[in-house]
Amino acid sequence: MCGIAGFVSRNHAGDRRGLLARMHGAIAHRGPDDRGAWQSARHEAGFVHTRLSIIDPSPAGHQPMPLGDRFTITYNGEIYNFAELRSALAQSGVTFRSNSDTEVILRLYEAYGPACVDRLRGMFAFAIWDEHERSCFIARDRFGIKPLYYHDDAGVFTFASEVRALLAGGVAADVDANAAYHYFRSGSVPEPLTLIRGVRALEAGHYMLWHDGRLTARKYWDVRFPEAAPAEDAAAMARGALLDSVKHHFVSDVPVGVFLSGGMDSTAIVALAGAVRGNGLRTFSLTFPGSDLDEGPEARRIAEHFATDHHEWALDGATAAGLFDQFLAAADQPSIDGFNTFIVARLARQHDTKVVLSGLGGDEMFGGYPSFRDVPRLARLGQFVRLGGPLSTAAVRVAGELGGSRLRRLNDLMSSPADLANAYGVFRGIYSSEEAAALTSHYLGERVASSEDVSPVSHDPTPEDSVSRLELTRYMRNQLLRDADVMSMASGVELRVPFVDSGVFDALSRVPAHQRLERGKALLHRAVPEIPDWIARRPKRGFTLPLEQWLSHDWAPKITQIDGPPAIAVDSWYRKWSLLAFERWLQRVSPQHV
Repeated sequence: MCGIAGFVSRNHAGDRRGLLARMHGAIAHRGPDDRGAWQSARHEAGFVHTRLSIIDPSPAGHQPMPLGDRFTITYNGEIYNFAELRSALAQSGVTFRSNSDTEVILRLYEAYGPACVDRLRGMFAFAIWDEHERSCFIARDRFGIKPLYYHDDAGVFTFASEVRALLAGGVAADVDANAAYHYFRSGSVPEPLTLIRGVRALEAGHYMLWHDGRLTARKYWDVRFPEAAPAEDAAAMARGALLDSVKHHFVSDVPVGVFLSGGMDSTAIVALAGAVRGNGLRTFSLTFPGSDLDEGPEARRIAEHFATDHHEWALDGATAAGLFDQFLAAADQPSIDGFNTFIVARLARQHDTKVVLSGLGGDEMFGGYPSFRDVPRLARLGQFVRLGGPLSTAAVRVAGELGGSRLRRLNDLMSSPADLANAYGVFRGIYSSEEAAALTSHYLGERVASSEDVSPVSHDPTPEDSVSRLELTRYMRNQLLRDADVMSMASGVELRVPFVDSGVFDALSRVPAHQRLERGKALLHRAVPEIPDWIARRPKRGFTLPLEQWLSHDWAPKITQIDGPPAIAVDSWYRKWSLLAFERWLQRVSPQHV
C-alpha cells in the first residue's frame, strides 16, 4: 500500500527531478516506510513512490521497481492472489528476486501485456513504463478501491494517487463547475470527474495505454448481474466465497486488525477472521458516550464474544471538533463521509497496526440499505404522478417548493425520466438540481445547467439488481471507497475490504436478487451463522456519528462560518457538512474563489 505519481512525455525536456519531488512531497503521508524516485535514460518518463511496507518489507520490494532494462513499475495496492500467480509463473521458468506482489505484476505484464489485469485479484493502481516501446500502461482495479488521477496536456501526461499531487506538480487549480454541481447534488464527485478542470479519474475496471502522446482507454470489467436460477446452496456458496476472500485479505507480513462497529458486516468479518485465523485478532471501535448513536457497548460485546484484543476511542463533541479540522485538511476532495475512517485509522496506528479490514461493501452486496426498497417505490411514484397528467405533476412541484429539502429533491423526479437511476439520484441526493446550480453559481460564479447523470438499467434482471449496481458504482465507488482510501492513508494505514472482492461478487452475482438481497441481510446471516442473533435481529442503523448533535452544539461556531446563499435551506447535518467541507477545500486550493 503506497502512494504513486509520475509523468510521461513526448519530448526530452531534461531532468525533471523538481516536478517529481513536488508530487512526491504531496503524497508522502501515504507511505512513511520508504521513498523512491526514477527517471528513464532520456527523461521521457519519471515515477515516484512512497511505501507503506506490508508484503516483503525488505529492500527487495523497493519501488519504482525495474525489470531488466525494459520495464519499470510504480504500484499502489495489494494483489491477494500473488502467491498463486507467482507459483504459476515460476513453473513456467520465470525466476524472481523478491517476494513482493510488485514483481509478480511486472512479470505478468511481460508475459501477457494488458491482459495481465484479468488475472489480478485485489486492489491496485499502477503504471508500467516500457523503454523499448516508449509507452506507458496504466491500470486500476475492478471496483475502484485504489484511486488514480491524471492530467494530459501539451504532450505531458501526469498521474498520481491523489489530486493534490497533480496540483503540486503544476496543474492549474481551475475548479470545474460541472464537477462542483454534481458534488452538491450527491455529496461526492462522480468519476471520471474531479473538482479540478482537466484532471480526470481513471475509471474503475479500466486501463489506458499512452504512446507517443496518444491515450487509448479500455474497460476490461464492469458490474453486471446475469439472469440467475434460484440457488439451493446460496448460503454455502456465499460462505465459501467469503471465507476465501477473508483468507486472501489476511495476506500480509505485518499484523492485521478489523474495524468493528456494532453491525452485521463488521461482525461477519470478525467471525470469518476467527474461522480463518483463530483467536487473538485486534479490533478497533469508536464510542460516543451519552449519545443514542453509541454502538460502543454492542462492539464491546461482540469483541468479548469472539475473544478479540479490543481497543476503542471514546469521542465527545469537543475532541471531535479538533479532529474535524485535521480531517478537512487531509481531504483530497470534499465529501460528506470518511470522518469515522479518519479517526479509527488513527486509533489502529496508535496500536501499531497498519493493516485493517472493514465491513464496507456488505450493504451493497447483501441489500442492507433502505434504497433497495425505497428507490423502486420512488420510481413507481414518479411514473404514477406522470400518469395523472400536468395538474398532478404541478401539484407535486408546488409541494416541493413549499416543503423541506427532501420534497425539493423530489421535484427532480418530475422533470426527468422517472426511471430507477433518477429515483436513485433523488434518494441519495443532498441538494436538488436547482439548489446545486445556485450553489455552483454562488461559489464559482458560473451557471451550470441542471442535468442528470443517468446510468442505463435495462440490462439488469430486476429493479433490485439495478439498485445494487447503482450502490456499487455510485455511492460505494465515488464516496465510500474514495474516502476510505484517503482517510486511512492519512494515518499510514492500509484499509482492506473483503466484501468488495471479485471472487465474492462472481459468486453472489449468480444468486437471484430475491435470495441475495433478502431483507435483514438474511443470506449473510445464513452464510455466517456465527453472527450472534442479538446482532442479526438489531434494526439496521449503520455506523453513524452523532453529527446532528455535534453540529448543533460543540461545532456550532464552525457552522456560522458557512457562506452559502441565504435562499437555500441548510436544514440537515449533511447539507451543513457538504458546504463546510467544500468551502474549506476551496480556501486551500483556490482562495480566489472565497
